[in-house]
Amino acid sequence: MTATAQPLPPTAGALDPNEVVRRIRAALPPGETKAALHEPRFGGNEKAYLADCIDTNWVSYAGGYVKKFEQALAEACGVAHAISVTSGTVALQLAMHMAGVQAGDEVLVPSLTFVASANAIVHAGGVPHFVDADTATLGIDPVALARYLDVTVERRNGESWNKATGRRIAALLPVHIFGHPADMDALNAIAAQYGLAVIEDATESLGSRYKDRPCGSLAPLAVLSFNGNKIVTTGGGGAILTDDAQLADRLRHLTTTAKLPHRWAFIHDEVGWNFRLPNINAALGLAQMERLDVMVAAKRRLWDAYNAAFADFAHGRVFAEAPATKSNHWLVTLILAPGSEDRLDAVLAATNDAGLMTRPIWTPMHQLPMYAENPRAALPVTEDLARRVINLPSSPFLAPA
Repeated sequence: MTATAQPLPPTAGALDPNEVVRRIRAALPPGETKAALHEPRFGGNEKAYLADCIDTNWVSYAGGYVKKFEQALAEACGVAHAISVTSGTVALQLAMHMAGVQAGDEVLVPSLTFVASANAIVHAGGVPHFVDADTATLGIDPVALARYLDVTVERRNGESWNKATGRRIAALLPVHIFGHPADMDALNAIAAQYGLAVIEDATESLGSRYKDRPCGSLAPLAVLSFNGNKIVTTGGGGAILTDDAQLADRLRHLTTTAKLPHRWAFIHDEVGWNFRLPNINAALGLAQMERLDVMVAAKRRLWDAYNAAFADFAHGRVFAEAPATKSNHWLVTLILAPGSEDRLDAVLAATNDAGLMTRPIWTPMHQLPMYAENPRAALPVTEDLARRVINLPSSPFLAPA
């Protein structure tokens, strides 16, 4: 045991990290002494579908499970079309491209997000422009955004231009942080006012709902991720969601190297990408999708258990979904009370040393070296939350029966 793993004596009135360990264990089923942050379990048709891919030799994107998986995604998200690709980052990049983001354009994105949101903007040729978080949702704060754009934007011929940088602001990228829906009605209204395309980053929110509408259906283009730690996994993969049939057809064309149909000739009519999800990954995802409702229900029971375990905790609270939303609680989140920030690392050390994998929130994008000089609004809420957020073990199978 390292020096940091030794029990930390609580100071008068201060947070005792070992109390967090005890409360996490109180929320977990008996016998679960160790817990990863978010671990997949395969208890449905995964083996059967994977064996079928191998037995039939259909392992590439041309196999039948790709279409079945996409249909299941579209149905779950309440949209007409889903196009599966190799990662959530790739899906975001393609969505930027389809939304008209051009080289040098700025895209408004929360600083409080996983780095893929910002990286995808750069991959698409754009410039991430960071805005602040909302304490009610953890997503973009629409009130702060409206106030910021009022003084930042110059309107020219129906477009928005950053007065400070001289660049066009082309799009808005709301992110549903940890599965909690952002205030999409307010954000969509702001985007309409300023002529901005909206790309919904729903990578963490499959199964969440906003005003009884599924996440993934709240903007003309939305994106999902199926990384190994997501509520549904394909090992690695992502998808783009849309109701626009023409847009969907173009995405399918571009993601299969822009190859024109022909019995034998290789004719490509523009520069495309080889980004389609292989059949073997889609088979895994389809089996997972068959259990989506069960997993969301389990994760909501797990949130209930954590909320009860920390109900009288004087040094923090379990983050709750906003009114008119239903979260998949992808990662259950403990927010330390103001004044307990200096115990964040001690809590992380104590819990991880006890075999309970906890994590802080991501380093805010504007604090990363490659994005330190990017345009940004004032970010007081982002910087405050980054000092106080702890994600708790959140695998669905940890939920009480």
